[in-house]
Amino acid sequence: MPHLPHPFAKGSRRRAAVAALVAMLVVLAVECVGFNLPFWRTLGASTDSAAAANTLGPGLGRTDTGALRVTDPTGSWLEVKADGTSDYLRVDTSQPKQDALRVIHLRVASPDGGDGTARTVAASSPRSHFLKAHSAGVTRVWVEEAKGSVIPIEAVRANVRVPFSFSPARVALMLGALLLAALWRPGSRLWRVALDPSDLRQRFAFAGLVAPFAVATAANVIWQMRYATPLSFHQPGGYTYDIDQYGHLADALLHGRLSLDLIVPDALAAAPDPYDVTTRSRLLAEGVSPIYWDYAYYDGHWYSYFGVVPAAILFAPYRLLTGRMLSSAATVHLFMLVALVFAWLLTIRLVVRLAPRTSLAATSMMLLFVPLAANMPYLAYRTNFYSVPFAASLAFTTAGLWLWLGAATLKRPLNPADRWHMDGAPALSLPRLGLGAFLIAANFGCRPTFCLAAVLGIPLFWPQIRAMAANLKAGRVGVARAFAAPAVVLAAALVPLVPLAWYNHARFGSFVEFGNDYQFTVTDMTAFRQPPADIPAMVGYYLALPPRIVHAFPFVALSPTPLARWAFAEPMVGGLLVLCPPLLAALALPFLRRRLRGSGLMPLMTAALTLGLFVVVFDASNAGLGWRYMGDFGWLFAMAALPGLLRAVNGAGDGCAPPAARLKAARIVVLVLLAFSVLVNVLCLFTVGRQDQMVATNPALFHDVMTWFTM
Repeated sequence: MPHLPHPFAKGSRRRAAVAALVAMLVVLAVECVGFNLPFWRTLGASTDSAAAANTLGPGLGRTDTGALRVTDPTGSWLEVKADGTSDYLRVDTSQPKQDALRVIHLRVASPDGGDGTARTVAASSPRSHFLKAHSAGVTRVWVEEAKGSVIPIEAVRANVRVPFSFSPARVALMLGALLLAALWRPGSRLWRVALDPSDLRQRFAFAGLVAPFAVATAANVIWQMRYATPLSFHQPGGYTYDIDQYGHLADALLHGRLSLDLIVPDALAAAPDPYDVTTRSRLLAEGVSPIYWDYAYYDGHWYSYFGVVPAAILFAPYRLLTGRMLSSAATVHLFMLVALVFAWLLTIRLVVRLAPRTSLAATSMMLLFVPLAANMPYLAYRTNFYSVPFAASLAFTTAGLWLWLGAATLKRPLNPADRWHMDGAPALSLPRLGLGAFLIAANFGCRPTFCLAAVLGIPLFWPQIRAMAANLKAGRVGVARAFAAPAVVLAAALVPLVPLAWYNHARFGSFVEFGNDYQFTVTDMTAFRQPPADIPAMVGYYLALPPRIVHAFPFVALSPTPLARWAFAEPMVGGLLVLCPPLLAALALPFLRRRLRGSGLMPLMTAALTLGLFVVVFDASNAGLGWRYMGDFGWLFAMAALPGLLRAVNGAGDGCAPPAARLKAARIVVLVLLAFSVLVNVLCLFTVGRQDQMVATNPALFHDVMTWFTM
């Protein structure tokens, strides 16, 4: 390692203090001036409230509680007169009653009679109540809501002063961005320190990196345990939406049942073909209830399809200990924390093998890249029961592969019998082999697609497999000793596979039937087969659906995904390569064969890329198009992209050596692509129209952030 100045040397300390001070001053200037321009511009506002009693259009009326009711959308407007001292209006709202809207669509008419500017206002977000408008004359504000809507608006006031706003979250984000830019700039000290997982200081740094996520997860889980309640929604004439599917499954397991203890209406049980959509629609129209959406129905009973392992290891023990139902959100966040930690540990092991002289800067960039590529932001945000099996499988798979990648260890075993060695190949740890196989096989009870990760064991352990065959052929080893490792892997995998296969057979008469063919959803799943003509388009959408940029916050919108014939298609912002462009580095894999020869990982990386492409086609052929399904294959493409990204930021030589101009440029390109990936993934959380859109689930947060850009 090159000689480095002590971090607390006088010169280094002075430069760091000056840089920190300058950064803080810049951030404070942007926060106090840039984000508060409306405050400074309206200091001279008259605050004259003569227009408190607005003129109401003929399509609006007052309710007994003082709210507005839309009686005719073509005349639902309020007028207010401005004296020219302020460019802003303020919408005064009352506390929304049960029947009132929480989010209100408004449009400020332009002075020339044009369409004007459309905005939404949330009663729970005071900052969103300020609307930009022309400063003088009569302004008309249209309420763009359906007839009969109750609007909790008391008045629209002109001539207002916009209050000063200081956002700690905004300041923290700006400081965090500046810190990462400083750490990852091509000439930073972090590029000159080599990754060394055995170094105690680096281990403490890793713990410090994990700590904020662990604290946030613990806080969220504790909140969920204290305040979350079972959620079931039903409207007359419609399906029953019960999102505690795994809580009901845990109850069934604790009582020794295979089916869920949920009511089956007599009319549904007597229906000759309950899977037929027309039949179900008729039953719903006749008031038959409950008919559960996205539950499996078979032979007169309700079932859950995927996810029995999370139900058994988390939901059931929690129910047994507390008597309460564990929320899906708490479970998803617990599994996502485990998945994040082991994804990072796996990434570090891969980096050490792929490029031993990699810097901490390059490694930390890879640690940001892998969760983005694995679709973790989507799964961590959408915490309903759909995400539970995905989160569990990501946790099990990353942990299992981390164990397998560390099975060829030189550490002295506690028991010599724990090592399996064939002449001509490195020895393997049998406990790590077995536990890794157990975890990967457990995916059969979570998201079964992840069981395909077992295929990666073939290229990973190919030197040992080849050495075993050679030693057997030469008679240098007995059959029992030669097959000890394969026997451990097989036995460990059968521990979860056998009871899970029996569980499937006991419910549906097939070892590999999970019940998803019997779920009540938008079509008859027992008869539906994916149209072959849709598969190429879906594969293209999964990988390269282009983004749709719009002028209004959050600036990215759902992209259309037309198909030749009907098939399931969840609204998406973009394909995987669009949401995380650094994945394009996987295309460089065929050109890095010579460079990867020393690591022995070229077969593993090639297998990951091939398996990722296979899973894309498999999901398109069997599951349709779903944003969450990108979690099935994103992590595989991330593994395949690591060699190309490391080559880009390390160059052809020592990754910790002083960089040439071309290498600096490559590092800047990777940094820009990562920044773009982070930005797009964050904006996706705010996208309007997605199935769990924040504007409906958390309107206060959505509108608070929206005002950062709209005011």
